Amino acid sequence: MILSVLDQSTASQGLAEDQAIRETLALARLCDDLGYRRYWVSEHHNSSSIVGTAPEVLMAAIAATTRRIRVGSAGVMLPHYSALKVAEQFRVLEAIAPGRIDLGVGRAPGSDRLTAFALNPDAGGAAERFPQQVADLQAWLAGTPLAADHPFRTVGAHPQGPSTPELWILGSSDYGAQLAAYFGLPYAFAYFFSEGRGVEEALRLYRDNYRPSARHPQPLATVCIWALAADTEVEARRLATTREFWRTGFEKGLRLPLVAPDEAAAYPYDADERARIAAMREKAFVGTAEGVVARLAAEARRLQLDEIVIVTWTYDAAARRRSYELIAQAAGIS
Repeated sequence: MILSVLDQSTASQGLAEDQAIRETLALARLCDDLGYRRYWVSEHHNSSSIVGTAPEVLMAAIAATTRRIRVGSAGVMLPHYSALKVAEQFRVLEAIAPGRIDLGVGRAPGSDRLTAFALNPDAGGAAERFPQQVADLQAWLAGTPLAADHPFRTVGAHPQGPSTPELWILGSSDYGAQLAAYFGLPYAFAYFFSEGRGVEEALRLYRDNYRPSARHPQPLATVCIWALAADTEVEARRLATTREFWRTGFEKGLRLPLVAPDEAAAYPYDADERARIAAMREKAFVGTAEGVVARLAAEARRLQLDEIVIVTWTYDAAARRRSYELIAQAAGIS
């Protein structure tokens, strides 16, 4: 089983947000050494929880300070932007780290409606144009001609080089799966966002409707799963209370920094909140590294996947680094 990483640059209460960005850089170097396949960073806006707002900038720093790990976005929220500008940014990244760049794109805003409007006041109906943006992006990244009647047929994305970024479609619904299948592109399902709901149907639609492309004659899929390992089961469960507290607030519309486990454990949850947390714990990939890896491997077999992407949140950055170390060791990739 191949393991990769999704880092969302989470902020912790009482610490400056810019520290989360430096922790992302440090974790990327560690995961490079540990043997993970990919290191993806996300795009969110107007959030005090997830402060990685510019994945293309963060990727440049990661690509320049790592040796072999693939560096990618999960993802760039394409409706906010010009497809040409994104293609140019990622062609520059490919020049920095040839053969190591992934461009994951999504249709969701990664923010609230007001923030999406602030990002691009002229983007009315952009989500509906997403398929055309993907088609344009695919051509500009690969350096292939646009259609003869395309208004931008004389425009190219630079710098060109011998290698090109690998384009992925991200999603948490059937839409992204079907779009990836249509364009013959790799697909990543946000398993952690929906706690796995809908993953079987999305992967079935992707594989059943896949149209082979030159770069990907066969479908290539992965899922991003939230997982956390510690030296003991008790410690892992304690650390996971941070995310449980955050998820409870998220369902109320709050986007707050992560709180320490002791504060999360002391919170007076009501009966409905306790029931939702109990349901989360039943499905959670949390425990000792051996147990977590065994569950990840079982899910990979069930979903017929060769690769799993792991996303981990902890209040303390050292605990997150330790989780990735333990999982790498238990999986035999380090």
